Amino acid sequence: MSEEQIVPPASVGATTIDNRDKNDLGRRGFFKWLTLGWIAFAGATGGFFTVMVRFLFPNVLFEPPQSFKIGFPNDFSRNSVDLRFKKKYNIWVVRDDESIFALSTVCTHLGCTPNWLQIENKFKCPCHGSGFRMTGINFEGPAPRPLERYKISVENDGQILVDKTKNFKWEKGEWENPESYLTV
Repeated sequence: MSEEQIVPPASVGATTIDNRDKNDLGRRGFFKWLTLGWIAFAGATGGFFTVMVRFLFPNVLFEPPQSFKIGFPNDFSRNSVDLRFKKKYNIWVVRDDESIFALSTVCTHLGCTPNWLQIENKFKCPCHGSGFRMTGINFEGPAPRPLERYKISVENDGQILVDKTKNFKWEKGEWENPESYLTV
């Protein structure tokens, strides 16, 4: 007789590896999903705290002060445009024969920054060619109105104070307001 191996019949209710239910996780599957869940939780928690830190410490754009001192009246020579404050405060300080005033550096056409051309004695906007006289009056190009002036006054210590929160428009007749210029 040959030696045959006799395999006992499977006991009732026992499962074989091939017969295992597809929905049954098993120990390895359970730990795999548990680990994946913890990683997702840690990622979500980290993202939440990152957003909270960004909320508590936002990026801040620092703007120059709206009211500032620019010096004494004698610091500005007659019939000249002072360019020292253009970059920091966005103003030009102009002194003519009779007065000192602060002009905005923003073109009234599309908001570009004109340049002062000393030789031609005018402000010229590089964007679309608007031209402004030393007084700020527009005389060429597409700019619809003159440059704006800012409030200017002399403080108790004798220095000139410019306040950009109050502006004056020529077309409204506001340049006649004594706060828009200093008489020298």
